[in-house]
Amino acid sequence: MRPVDFIADNEVTLLHCGTDYFPALVEAIDAAQYDIYFETYIFADDETGQRVLAALMAAAKRGVAVRMITDWFGTGHSQVSRMHAQLLEAGVEHRIFNPWFLRGVTRTHRKVCVVDRSLAFVGGININDDMFCDYDHSIPLSAPRWDFAVAVRGPLVAAIHQEAAAQWQRLGKMSVVRRIGLYRDMRKVDKISREALVQAGFVVRDNLRNRMTIQRAYLKALGRARKSVLIANPYFAPGRKFRRALSQAAQRGVEVVLLIGVGEIWLQDAVAHSFYPKLLASGVKVVEYHKTQLHAKVAVIDDDWATVGSSNVDGLSLFLNQEANVVIKDAAFARSLREHIERAVAEGVVIHAHDFAHVGRFRRIGYEVAYVFYRTLMRIFAVGKYA
Repeated sequence: MRPVDFIADNEVTLLHCGTDYFPALVEAIDAAQYDIYFETYIFADDETGQRVLAALMAAAKRGVAVRMITDWFGTGHSQVSRMHAQLLEAGVEHRIFNPWFLRGVTRTHRKVCVVDRSLAFVGGININDDMFCDYDHSIPLSAPRWDFAVAVRGPLVAAIHQEAAAQWQRLGKMSVVRRIGLYRDMRKVDKISREALVQAGFVVRDNLRNRMTIQRAYLKALGRARKSVLIANPYFAPGRKFRRALSQAAQRGVEVVLLIGVGEIWLQDAVAHSFYPKLLASGVKVVEYHKTQLHAKVAVIDDDWATVGSSNVDGLSLFLNQEANVVIKDAAFARSLREHIERAVAEGVVIHAHDFAHVGRFRRIGYEVAYVFYRTLMRIFAVGKYA
């Protein structure tokens, strides 16, 4: 397992929802002079998507080298095919990740953009309208989707660019020797001393060298937590190690709060519910968010550790899909993100142990069956890594 390689002297700006993210993204694309690497899971055919698409095509037409990756399943076959033709005509190089599941079930769930090797965006925000569900663009939301990304300037951008360029190469034609060499050369960055300020690291999950990197970053931070743990995530279905780390933190007196998005996928909700009794018994505070679609994958631990990215705390993200997170060790950044999460917690519904006293026997059995079914699927698809 690879550690998080922290690099100092970065400027990391928190972007809350599409209101912050899309204007910053389009402005950066419009100002690009040399090259753009762009990856996303969902690229919707809505006003937001058309705005970003137009910016990318305009950049290519003025001579910027634009290389774009979209996931075939997340974006949808029809949309990705239409977009592919438009992009090629405009001079954008476009590759589609794993069409028709020809390379197995793995998806690229990453949301990354690197502009001119000087500015990078990483987070959980897809290219779609904040006011409509990402799984059904015809369903309006009662409030903007709750999500985050970061804009990064500084030395860390080189590591993000290196990974984005490597991802682009991997999706092209390469010899076996070159492919092996590419993985060997990836993420060769220098670590820095613990005393250095404004530290940030870029962590990815893939099915070769970085199979457990994101989970390991979480587990290490949880193991060192002394005061508080705040985790916000839409799909809570981690393996046993992650759940045990949360419970152990709570049992040694750390305030552990889970903010979980619900109401999107019945199976996912049922699996999460199967974990509630043991988590609550160990002292973990569980809060469900109903105000709008919670899509953020963020956490703050103690006063200076935070992460923002694409990785959910579930089997798909931690053990199967390709993901990308930024981990930040900075008190001011952690405080800003903490304030956002705490406001959302205040708007959520706290789950108490006695709430489960009124849950019927058949529903309880249903939760357990859902978990066993989910665990079986994850162990099959993730080749036994989900535990």
